[in-house]
Amino acid sequence: MRCSAVPPPRRTPRRHSPRLEPFKKTIDQWLLDDLEAPPKQRHTVQRILARLQQELGAEIAYSTVWDYVHRRRQEIAEAAGAAPVAGFVIRHNQPGMDAEVDFGEAWVDLAGERTKCYLFAFRLAYSGKAVHRITASCGQEAFLDGHVHAFRTLGGIPAGQIRYDNLSPAVFRVIRKSRSREEHPRWHDFRQHYSITPFYCEPGLRGAHEKGRVEGQVGYWRRNYLTPVPRVDSLDELNDAFAAFEQAEESRRIGMRIRTIGQDFAHEAPLLLPLPGEAFETGLAFTPRVDRYGMVAVRVCRYSVPVRYIGRWSTTSPPANGSRRASRSA
Repeated sequence: MRCSAVPPPRRTPRRHSPRLEPFKKTIDQWLLDDLEAPPKQRHTVQRILARLQQELGAEIAYSTVWDYVHRRRQEIAEAAGAAPVAGFVIRHNQPGMDAEVDFGEAWVDLAGERTKCYLFAFRLAYSGKAVHRITASCGQEAFLDGHVHAFRTLGGIPAGQIRYDNLSPAVFRVIRKSRSREEHPRWHDFRQHYSITPFYCEPGLRGAHEKGRVEGQVGYWRRNYLTPVPRVDSLDELNDAFAAFEQAEESRRIGMRIRTIGQDFAHEAPLLLPLPGEAFETGLAFTPRVDRYGMVAVRVCRYSVPVRYIGRWSTTSPPANGSRRASRSA
C-alpha cells in the first residue's frame, strides 16, 4: 500500500541498437568536443543525426540517437569533471520553528497474527524531540490523528514550516515542476485550524534529502524499539509503550551535540505556538444505506447490522487509528 500521491519512478530500459554501434565512438568524441565549444554552438540530437547521415551515410532513427545522446552527454561531462556536483547545505534550525513528518512501515504480531502497520513520526528540527504513533493504516484519519497526538504531547505547534513528502492524505496532485500542490480539502481545513505552514518536498530521492532527519528517525525507531517484532494484543498497548520510550529518548545526545534531546526541548517548548481552544475532529462520518443482506459498506469494508435496519440509512464513524471497528446507529 502506497502512502504517496507521487507514482514510483518509471524504469527507463537501456536499448541496444546494432545500427548505432559503429558510430558510438564518433558521437562520444563530438560530445567531448562540445565541452570546450560555446554553449550555444554545441551539438543537438538533430545536428548529430544530420552529420551521421551526411558524413558517414548512417541510416538511424532519431529516437535511437536521442536515447544514446541523452545518456552519454551527462556521463561524458561527469567523467571530464565538467558536470556540476550535487552538494548539501547544513540547516541551522531555530528553536520552536520547524518540524518534519513521515510515515513508515512496521510489522507487529498483533493478537497472534503478523500484521503490517504504519509508523507515524513527528520530529522537531531543533531539539530532535520526536513523537510516534503506530496505526493499522496510513489513511487520512490516521495522518490527522497523528498530528493531534503530537501537538498534545509536545504542548504546542511549530511556528515555522513542517516538511512533508507528497502523502496522499494531504496531497491530491503534484503540480509539475513547482512546489505547488493540490491539497485535500480536509487537510487544508486541518492545517488552517492548527496554523500549520506546510513545506512539500520534491518528489523522489531528492525530496527525501529535504527531510532526512525524520526519514532516519523512522528507521532508528524501528531498529531500537520495534526489533524484535513486538507482540501485543492491541495497537493501543504498543502506543502506550511508546510514551515510555520517548521519555527515555530525552536523555540521548544526537551526534556531537553538547546537550541532550530533553535539554534542547526544554528550551524549545515555550516557543511553540499554543494549541487552539477547540479540537479538530479527525474521524469521518458516513451515512451508508443498509442493503437487503443487512450489511453496510464503509470504504472497502462491509459490516453487518441487525436485519430490522434493512433499507434504512446508518451513521458510521470509523475510528481515527485506522482499525476495522465502527460504531453504528440507525
